[in-house]
Amino acid sequence: MNPDTQFAVQVLVMAAMVIGLFGLIIPIFPGLNIIWASALGYGILTGFPTIGIWMFALMTVLMVAGNLVDNLFIGAKALQKGGSWWTILIATAGGILGSLILPPIGGLVFALGGAFLYEYSRHKDWRKALNLTQGMAVGCGWAFVVRFFIGMLMIGLWIIWAF
Repeated sequence: MNPDTQFAVQVLVMAAMVIGLFGLIIPIFPGLNIIWASALGYGILTGFPTIGIWMFALMTVLMVAGNLVDNLFIGAKALQKGGSWWTILIATAGGILGSLILPPIGGLVFALGGAFLYEYSRHKDWRKALNLTQGMAVGCGWAFVVRFFIGMLMIGLWIIWAF
């Protein structure tokens, strides 16, 4: 691949990775997967030298771990605040539905709204339901911070590989 083409590919891959990184702001957007897929495309187009294989392997582990963070942080906060597994399931379904109906913030609104309504119907105590919902919102916030950091780390690994 000539240097101009190589540079053009690197710019396009970096642009896709940045879109993936800032897409993490939208709760249901698969930003880490987009960063990972961009690196995979780069490897397919330019080859996988030894450093590329190692960097891509690390990026794969980080992507999988980052995708589990949401469930761990949000679910742990819900359970810690007295929520049930049903609460987590309803919030997850609400997040998916809300993302489809009202992007970009619908996922978060529907997830937290669904959790609140379920907990309120379960306990008939709006304060308890609100406390759980606030806990889940804090879990969402921390999950975003960790996923954003993981996304930056993945991009950093790709930069080591590409340059």
